[in-house]
Amino acid sequence: MNILLLGYGKMGRTIEQIALDRGHRIVGRIDLNNRHELDQLADDAVDAAIEFSTPDSVVANLTYCFGRKWPVVCGTTGWLSERPAVEALCRKRKGAFFYASNYSIGVNLFFKLNKTLAKFMHQYPSYRVSMTEIHHTEKKDSPSGTAITLAEGLMDHLPGKTRWQEGTGEVADADDAVMIESKREGTVPGTHTIRYESEVDRIEISHVAHSRQGFALGAVIAAEWLAGREGVFGMNDLLAM
Repeated sequence: MNILLLGYGKMGRTIEQIALDRGHRIVGRIDLNNRHELDQLADDAVDAAIEFSTPDSVVANLTYCFGRKWPVVCGTTGWLSERPAVEALCRKRKGAFFYASNYSIGVNLFFKLNKTLAKFMHQYPSYRVSMTEIHHTEKKDSPSGTAITLAEGLMDHLPGKTRWQEGTGEVADADDAVMIESKREGTVPGTHTIRYESEVDRIEISHVAHSRQGFALGAVIAAEWLAGREGVFGMNDLLAM
């Protein structure tokens, strides 16, 4: 299939290599310096676009894809306040849009584990829940989109938790908030830890990514799955979870 890359940083290059290894063709590599090249592509030149750009560029990129009837897989984070409007536009234009805060199969299993544990823990209010996420120093948004998704999973199953709050572990969180501590260190691809702590013990679950390969492979698989479809989708649809 013919894949367009929107955003050509480290993640875009990793996606490119995996797509080529799987027999696909890259028809465009677009960043801020050559966005004008999009207009040179024919409507039928793109089977799917994969969008990993920046929070400032993502909405314009998605809107452009909907206008060209190009299915688009998006992994950019830091823009989700605009997601409802983008999804409404996709449906209006009969487009195809796939969004995930994290495309790793392991992380999406971790999302399920997080919710399952929360279902058990809500019976034990003596445990205080919090979260730590660690990423490389070049990551632009904080907290990570994955951390926000995990927090939303907690809020679905822990009565009284209605929002997330970013801060260090030393900051006393409000009773209605899930505390998220964000750290930026070296070249860490992504580590997320959910912590339940009481006066007598601690329960933790963690997901540690070893490289970007898992994220990139999931995005390419999502593009393969999305081509020819219409509507708004996510990893639950792809994994039938």
